[in-house]
Amino acid sequence: MSITRRQLFTKAALSTLATAAAGGTILAAPSSPGSVSIDKEAADPAYKLRNRGIKHTLMGWCWKPMDTLVLARHAREIGLTGIEGIDRKFYPEVKSLGLEISLVSSHGFSNGPCNPKFKDEATAKLIEAIDVAADVGAKKVITFTGMKFEDMDRAQAERNCLDVWKAVLPNAEKKGITLVLEHLNSRDSTHPMKGHPGYFGDDVDFCVDLIKRVGSPNFKLLFDIYHVSIMNGDVIRRIRQHKEYIGHVHTAGNPGRCELDQNQEINYPAVMRALVETGYNDFVAHEFIPTWSDPILALRHAAMVCDV
Repeated sequence: MSITRRQLFTKAALSTLATAAAGGTILAAPSSPGSVSIDKEAADPAYKLRNRGIKHTLMGWCWKPMDTLVLARHAREIGLTGIEGIDRKFYPEVKSLGLEISLVSSHGFSNGPCNPKFKDEATAKLIEAIDVAADVGAKKVITFTGMKFEDMDRAQAERNCLDVWKAVLPNAEKKGITLVLEHLNSRDSTHPMKGHPGYFGDDVDFCVDLIKRVGSPNFKLLFDIYHVSIMNGDVIRRIRQHKEYIGHVHTAGNPGRCELDQNQEINYPAVMRALVETGYNDFVAHEFIPTWSDPILALRHAAMVCDV
């Protein structure tokens, strides 16, 4: 007895509805990596990373007050390959666990080189961070534009940034270190780490223009999906547009800088697939602030959602 396409699809739909009615969680087929359900209820407490299209890491500050080494052990067990945003004193022990230091901090986002008052400070901290990265085998150091200030001349602020980055990049190039410039949103004023009102580099296309003007293969963009979603949108198109300049990636749910679940608007499986399709195979750091009662389950869920 033959079966029509309509009968086949109807049968499949009824089977799916029956699964849902019975309280089951509907997941994508294993042959569709990166397309699993984002629902919180789909979080698998035993999930471990299966694919190696990207290198998962995490931003340690988000999980405070959890002990750094406890967090690192959880990360290793899930299959993450690195950690960042932690006190440098933990670098040796974290590395002994088999994790990489995926990103080394330098100056903060407030005291950036756009403001002449902070040019020397930013330069010194970048030089120090480049040396630290080289010593611990890390490959990336973060940088920022800094905040707008009273009576700021925009063109001069741009030149201030370029002067600092061009001054430190020869040493970075010599040591095989890449500086990554993070674009931040200036819209969310609800929390000091959910948004940064007054940040100079709050347009991702402007940040890419600065990177082009520096003109070094060791100066790239830190593409924070959460911040780009808020300030610019059109995330997948921008990933494709700026693919040659992306050197690092951060995740978080929007709005709220929360988990990558059904309560936020970014389609992370699709974004991750688009990222990998551009040829990106480097670090993606989970930088959301957990709200679930089990923050490690939230991390495991983020790894599952982005496993491509």
